[in-house]
Amino acid sequence: MTQKIRVGVVFGGKSGEHEVSIKSAQSVIENLNCDLYEILPIGIDKSGTWHVGIGAYKALGAPVPTKLLGAAGQASDVENLLPIAQGAVLPSQAAAQIDVILPILHGPYGEDGTVQGLFELMNIPYVGAGVLASAVGMDKAMMKTVFAQAGLAQCRYEVVLRSRFEREPEVVADALAAQLGFPCFVKPANLGSSVGISKAKDRDSLIAALQIAAKYDRKIIVEEAVDGREIEVAVLGNEDPQASMPGEIISSNEEFYDYDAKYLSGESAMVIPAELTAEQIEEVRALAVRSFQAIDGSGLSRADFFLCRKTGKFLINEINTFPGFTQYSMYPKMWEASGLPYDQLIESLIHLAIERHEDKNSTR
Repeated sequence: MTQKIRVGVVFGGKSGEHEVSIKSAQSVIENLNCDLYEILPIGIDKSGTWHVGIGAYKALGAPVPTKLLGAAGQASDVENLLPIAQGAVLPSQAAAQIDVILPILHGPYGEDGTVQGLFELMNIPYVGAGVLASAVGMDKAMMKTVFAQAGLAQCRYEVVLRSRFEREPEVVADALAAQLGFPCFVKPANLGSSVGISKAKDRDSLIAALQIAAKYDRKIIVEEAVDGREIEVAVLGNEDPQASMPGEIISSNEEFYDYDAKYLSGESAMVIPAELTAEQIEEVRALAVRSFQAIDGSGLSRADFFLCRKTGKFLINEINTFPGFTQYSMYPKMWEASGLPYDQLIESLIHLAIERHEDKNSTR
């Protein structure tokens, strides 16, 4: 009998996307093949404390996935896989018992290169982008700089430092209005799930939007509003990445695809595959691969584009190095429409992580 691969599934985290991470991890665990994999839950609560085993769910106030429960609703012995106290970061002897890490974490302290650096120090294979790509993919200001260097078309934007805005709020607002006009979008540079994003329609609402974004980050992105369709493409691979069929988001919020429209209303629609011409599909898939390679991505990413209604051109909006990953999230649904089911997608990611780790360790 082939020995099972022991998978550490890390979820939760300190970011504003804590709850989204729990849902993604729950979905992944329920779809891992128990004939091939042994599952170890590793939860990070909002204070940053690590919890290992079944107890992680209680610590994070989350329901235990049914796959980890015994016949009579009792916890299985997965909790005893690692003799490690709650609240401790995985020690080297514990790490040696894990074959691969699935960091199902979204946002800062999870998707931004910090936890990836920890796994690098431990020399454990992990799914997804490395330290550099994770950091660039999280910081929208750096991401846009890299995309510009790669020749990828984007909407007009400006980067504002919180310190400058707090010193001269009216001067900053007037300069942005002159450069970008109204309406415009204001975003924290380092956050996801549309947290802290506002649409400004005049000078007063621009100042208010900058104040909101400044609560979340020291760097703020202000972008021109684009009249376009929201097209997304899933990318999978390491050195030879492949792109899925594109999908389109039809937001329930007419203003923009905000947090409520993504997670709460239940009324936003995903159209997969997107209604595009064969030439447009080929173009946007190639652009998605280029964006993935521009940040030196690995494992997975979701590239988000605007298809400008006026010009018919694709503009890269952003890349997500660990997008939402429930069975019903855009990334896995696009791969399902491309012929790769959810459970096989997870297996592919695990094998890509091990492949990348072996390649890294072959370097002298």
